Amino acid sequence: MASSRPLPFSVAVSASVISGMLLLTACGGSPSGDGVADGGKDGGTLKVGVLFPGSLSDDGFMGSAHLGYQRAEKKHAGTVEFSKVEQVATADYEKALVRFATTSDLVISLGGQTDADVRNVAARFPKVKFAEIGGPADGKPLANLSLYDPQQAEAAFLSGAASALLSKSGTVGFIGGAELPAIVNAAKEYANGAEAASPGVKVLPPQYVGDFNDVAKAKQSALADFGAGADVLGQVLNLGHKGVAQAAGQRGGALIGGPIAHECGSDPAYAGYVETDIGAEIEYAVDHLVVGDWKAEAVHFGLTFEEPHNDIVLCDTTDPKVAEKLDELKRKITEGEITTR
Repeated sequence: MASSRPLPFSVAVSASVISGMLLLTACGGSPSGDGVADGGKDGGTLKVGVLFPGSLSDDGFMGSAHLGYQRAEKKHAGTVEFSKVEQVATADYEKALVRFATTSDLVISLGGQTDADVRNVAARFPKVKFAEIGGPADGKPLANLSLYDPQQAEAAFLSGAASALLSKSGTVGFIGGAELPAIVNAAKEYANGAEAASPGVKVLPPQYVGDFNDVAKAKQSALADFGAGADVLGQVLNLGHKGVAQAAGQRGGALIGGPIAHECGSDPAYAGYVETDIGAEIEYAVDHLVVGDWKAEAVHFGLTFEEPHNDIVLCDTTDPKVAEKLDELKRKITEGEITTR
């Protein structure tokens, strides 16, 4: 198991900005009238389309997923033809998914905000494979829809534990984006993690910005939490985490970043990072598509997966007891003594 370690290097997010809401990079093949993707079915190149509702450069959930997209694209060059679209308005999720479904063997959607639309479109295109990453942890797969859980709740548990252990005021808080089931569960597990690490710690009621990317609203929520006595905050935001960092800088507070970790000290507002490899789930889906054993299933990643994809990185390691406690909690999660879903 990876230890709670100081971060020795920075992780850079490489993302291209796509102009035009539904402009797809790479051609996706010819539409099939019955909704059956023709690519790959006759021995040709397999086609994969990925819907990123947010920005690839958000330094968060979408950015982490895009890193995996890039790895899969490189690994399967010549075998799989990839298409992607980013920054899609909620009202256009269905349109983007339908466009992918008419040209792809596998369609992947990112984020629980796409859950209703991907289920609807998957039912309309029964011969196309679909995968949703980050939907409800207790959701049920369809005959042609897999659900991949990156264990944001598990990551939030570790974030809550780290927040409580690092807090000097004894009060911590959590800020989420949209009030979706997965994010509400993450807020609950943040509080559970804080209590497990430091019994009696005060956890403020969670705040939901309403938008994962609204920097101004996230800053406003963070300022309110700092004003209520919190000195360390956890978050599940995309671009919005920048607002939390701004508020921390103004109030002398701190936050736990993630899912992409950066070099400690690059922004003193970050007391640590929760690492979650969202992109590994894109690789998982594509790898199984290529070898021909893809199936509709619910897969939970994180610390209990065969290759753990969650970790906690501390920037201040002056107190070894903090890292020791976090390692103990990670062990309990891995061994099933603590469950977060």
